[in-house]
Amino acid sequence: MSSLSLPPLPDNLTVLGCGAAVVDLLAAVAAYPKPDDKIRTTSLKVQGGGNAANALTCAARLGLKPRLISKVADDAQGRSILEELQADGVDTSFFVVSKEGNSPFTYIIVDNQTKTRTCIHTPGYPPMRPEELSESSLSSALDGTRLFYSDVRLHETALVVAEEAARKNIPILVDAEKKREGLDDLLNFSDYVVCSANFPQAWTEAPSITSALVSMLLRLPKLKFVIVTLGEDGCIMLERSLNESPETEERDIDSLVESLKQRKHNDIAIPTCVSSSATKVRANGIGTVNARLFVGTAEKIPPSEVIDTTGAGDAFIGAVLYAICTNMPPEKMLPFAAQVAAAGCRALGARTGLPHRTDPRLASFLH
Repeated sequence: MSSLSLPPLPDNLTVLGCGAAVVDLLAAVAAYPKPDDKIRTTSLKVQGGGNAANALTCAARLGLKPRLISKVADDAQGRSILEELQADGVDTSFFVVSKEGNSPFTYIIVDNQTKTRTCIHTPGYPPMRPEELSESSLSSALDGTRLFYSDVRLHETALVVAEEAARKNIPILVDAEKKREGLDDLLNFSDYVVCSANFPQAWTEAPSITSALVSMLLRLPKLKFVIVTLGEDGCIMLERSLNESPETEERDIDSLVESLKQRKHNDIAIPTCVSSSATKVRANGIGTVNARLFVGTAEKIPPSEVIDTTGAGDAFIGAVLYAICTNMPPEKMLPFAAQVAAAGCRALGARTGLPHRTDPRLASFLH
């Protein structure tokens, strides 16, 4: 499928990210080592990583124009982080480069048997301080930006950017992977949240994932939608509905999600999505919100093709950034993001398998 047959992209495709840019040292092993073992790798890769850097690399390959605010040291690893991002079309001119110290890096053990990845991270030093991003730099970083995205690393700097983005009415997406310092402040500014499977209940203390999503929409009045990614079980999205029709019947969120799961296309390998109509969604003991519920499936990847799940969540977010910028409806966005994430799982490293916009596997979603 040539790119000529794809529809033209909208004008404003600039997204700004703030967060982690690191070097990943990936070691694939036949089975996870026991304490005091000596084992050999089945393959090894050194590649750029970090949530924000991965998600923006994904977004760049899909056709967006990403800018990243982050910090590295002036060492070999720092230089390779910048060069790799630049080669993928990510604007690194807003990076802070410290003369001394070390750039951040992560050891990743990829277990071929259980298809899991274990990360051991060493932060960069010295850490980034908000005052290292000058006012003029912040202003030009946000100039013409369609969307701001934070992975909640460098949270003090991210908060300064989020406050200014909100002042300029630039929407904000937050990657809520787990409870960490500065997250609550960023969530208060967020228009969109994408979170990991464990986060909604950990943050809200609600009895189920779906009731936790209701709680998040009630606690964060600015929030337009929240998506929880569930790995091979796909994803669930709750989107706030603005039409307050008084005759809409109330539906219990847990029974609503079960009824949608009955309609899921479990026999189809490619990702799909089913949705409710806009309704009053109730979570017992939590409250009621006008919303639409979406249940998305993941691609059913043959086990032999799953190489490494590192960065699958970042790829999903990169695709969601693209979907928001191109006004893709949710029922198309969720399968598209799942397809992009699945492509990334078929190669070692977070970025190796990330598809380009012209990838034939994406053609059906882009028309």
